[in-house]
Amino acid sequence: MATDVRFVLEESFSNEISARSISKQKGEFASLLEFAAFGVVESWPRRVLVINLINTSRFGLMSVDLTSTVQLRSGNEMPVMGLGTWLLTRDTAETVLYAINLGYRLIDTSSDYGTQPGIGEAIRRAGVDRESIYITTKAEETDDSYLRTISNLKELGLNYIDLMLIHRPPATGAGEDLWEGLIKAREEGLVRDIGVSNYSISLMDRLIEASGEIPAVNQIEWSPFGYSWKMYDYCADKGIVIQAYSPLTRTRRLNDEKLRRLAKKYGKSPAQILIRWNLQLGTVPIPKANQKRHLEENIEVFDFAISEEDMNLLNGFNEYYSSLGWSLQYLEKAA
Repeated sequence: MATDVRFVLEESFSNEISARSISKQKGEFASLLEFAAFGVVESWPRRVLVINLINTSRFGLMSVDLTSTVQLRSGNEMPVMGLGTWLLTRDTAETVLYAINLGYRLIDTSSDYGTQPGIGEAIRRAGVDRESIYITTKAEETDDSYLRTISNLKELGLNYIDLMLIHRPPATGAGEDLWEGLIKAREEGLVRDIGVSNYSISLMDRLIEASGEIPAVNQIEWSPFGYSWKMYDYCADKGIVIQAYSPLTRTRRLNDEKLRRLAKKYGKSPAQILIRWNLQLGTVPIPKANQKRHLEENIEVFDFAISEEDMNLLNGFNEYYSSLGWSLQYLEKAA
């Protein structure tokens, strides 16, 4: 194991961004090796080892909190965790305000969620610096994405969006026109980063081939019960960050007996184990919560680490399960 870790570290230093991240944290190098000793799973693809080591070196395994960030391709920083707001249409402003006061800094929304006005109100009432809040929102597959960006800004009452996504691929094609609209919005300063959601590898390749522009993010359904190493490896290779929606399986798998035993072992809830699994993978979970106790519970995940053995156990839960009632949308369809 030590030889493998040494090789991965040497390889990571050859990458400019990785080397810069590691050089910032020279004092944490010992803890980095400690993490490598118990937090890296040998069965994962080698790129996953690199990603985990780099993420750990950026902010230290146990020092990660809601203020920690991951660097996107553009160099912009995105919080390591956020709040999803799908169906959060009751008391949206109060709920988001409470979340902001707890320390949440990434808020995910969309033009079809009905939550953007309430999110904008919460940000204004919170009195926090706009630069400290990260907003992800989306254009629908039938939209003019450039005009939708302007409409979303008006609903939010903001002068820029941090991350604008194509919500899902259109019925035909890869959404090249949608992508061009987002590129235009970014060039005009309406958006800082652009990405996609629910996209397969082949569809992202088509966007990249058509525009030369690699998405900053692919927001996809992601939990130990349903994920794809092939997608993870692709995103790692392209420098695309995975945002994980429905990381708690919309509560449907929280009573899984294997998960509950693991949660009991760590003195944590099943939801906290699922969120922590994402954090240790370097994916960015955006769990939804509309109750104060759940908002609080979901962020109490920075005071423990899941061991190598138990990460491997969680990896073995994979059934390509989707809480939406069908297969994971980003998996390639059989010909």
